[in-house]
Amino acid sequence: MGYKTRLKIGEFSRLMQVTVKTLRHYEQKELLIPNEVDEWTGYRYYSIGQMQKLNSIRHLQQLGFTLEEIRDLYDEESHTPSVEQLTEKIKETERQLQRLIARRHQLLEWIDSHKKIKKMEKFTIESLPEIIVASHREVISDYSALGMLCYTVIGPEMQRLGCKCPPPGYCFTIEHNKEYTPTDIDIEYCEQVEEMGTDSSIIQFKKLPAVPKALCMKHYGPYDRFYESFTEAYAYMEEQGYKVADHPRTCYIDGIWNQEDPEKWLSIIQIPIE
Repeated sequence: MGYKTRLKIGEFSRLMQVTVKTLRHYEQKELLIPNEVDEWTGYRYYSIGQMQKLNSIRHLQQLGFTLEEIRDLYDEESHTPSVEQLTEKIKETERQLQRLIARRHQLLEWIDSHKKIKKMEKFTIESLPEIIVASHREVISDYSALGMLCYTVIGPEMQRLGCKCPPPGYCFTIEHNKEYTPTDIDIEYCEQVEEMGTDSSIIQFKKLPAVPKALCMKHYGPYDRFYESFTEAYAYMEEQGYKVADHPRTCYIDGIWNQEDPEKWLSIIQIPIE
C-alpha cells in the first residue's frame, strides 16, 4: 500500500482556508468527519480526498444548498444533486430573486420619498392618491399624549391585526374639534395599510378617496406650534385664491421616536384645496 497523507486539523484548516471552528461544526453536522482520530491524543486527521470533499461542500453552499441538504447528498452516496433537486433550487432562487427585487423597489421608493421631502419647497401643490388606512379616533388630553397612544395602543393593535404598511410609511392625524381647545382634542390617527382588515374596538379600516389638490407645507418643531405653520399656509392660500376643501392632515415624518430634540421634529401639513 502507498503512503497516505494525514493532515492535522490545524494544517488542514490552513491549507483549505477554513477555520477550525467551521471544521468542528461540519463534524457535528456529520458532514465532514475526520478521516482518523487518534484514540490516545484525540488528534484529528484529514485525508487528501476530504480536501476535494470540502471544495464540493463549498461549491454546493454557493449554489444555495444547506448543510443538511449537502449531508443528505453524501448519505445517498451521491456527490452531485439530481436534476429534480437542481430544478427545485432554481425555483427557490427565482422566488428569492422576486422578493429581493420587490425589496429593492420598496427601498428605492423610500429613498425617493426622502429626497422629495428634503427638496420640497416651502409650499407645494400635490395630489394625494386614494389609500386604505387603519384609523383610530379618540379624545386625547393634549398633543403630547399622541406619541404614547401610538406606542402603547395603536401600534400593538395594528400588529395584532396583521396590518402591513407599504414603505416608506404614511401616517397622519385629522382633528375633528370645531374650535381650538388646548385639552380634550378629538383626533383621528390614520396609517396607510396595504389592504382592508377586520375592524376591532380600537382600529377601523376605511378607504380614503384621492385628493386632487392639496397645499403641502413642512413644519419643523413641536406640535404645539402648528398654529405658526397654519397661519402661513392659510395666508398663502388666500393670496393664491385657494379655498379649503376638506379637513387638513398633519403627516408625521420625524418625531419623538427618532429625534430627541423637538426643534428637529418634521411634519408635513396637507390641506385639501380647490
